Amino acid sequence: MTGSVTPPGQSVTMKSHPSFLTDRFDHALAYASRIHRLQTRKGSRIPYISHLLGACAVALEHGADEDQAIAALLHDAVKDQGGAQRLAEIERLYGAHVARIVDDCTDSGREPRPPWRERKEDYLAGLAAKPVASLQVSLADKIQNASAIVADLHMQGQRVWDRFTGGRDGSLWYYRALADEFTRQIPGTGSRRLSRLVIEMEDLSR
Repeated sequence: MTGSVTPPGQSVTMKSHPSFLTDRFDHALAYASRIHRLQTRKGSRIPYISHLLGACAVALEHGADEDQAIAALLHDAVKDQGGAQRLAEIERLYGAHVARIVDDCTDSGREPRPPWRERKEDYLAGLAAKPVASLQVSLADKIQNASAIVADLHMQGQRVWDRFTGGRDGSLWYYRALADEFTRQIPGTGSRRLSRLVIEMEDLSR
């Protein structure tokens, strides 16, 4: 990868306080913006960083630490911006724990990527084996995505589904399965939030 720099260190005082985000987070924020700069959200001209910021915000609202917040910013970097080489750079810049979470949030690292349904089924099947830290970041990502879909359904109606590979039926199946699986694995405020969004998504799609 080109154009990367080693993230600056963090002070002992800030590191000792779990609610503080340090210069390391600032570095990751700029890094995420840079590597996703030419990417937009599906079916729109909205810069993709909006999704990453949203997922990070959800993660922080639900108690994420700095490693999880950084992973939330970078959770799509492997899938969309460089594969295994990008993951290795993330590990070098932000450590093995962040890289592990990012890898766990990636639905497939294989090239060429398997068909959509196969990827999603494999991802769902693998959730039970993932550590809680990874599940919490993945859940934040799904909450942010579901929120965006619900908002678009209110504004644009059923044509929203045309932009998704799984279409209406496949997408509804996937989000229902995600909500059920997260409820089993990490029950709490976050999984209830996703479940409510999925119910609204289903109601708006009838």
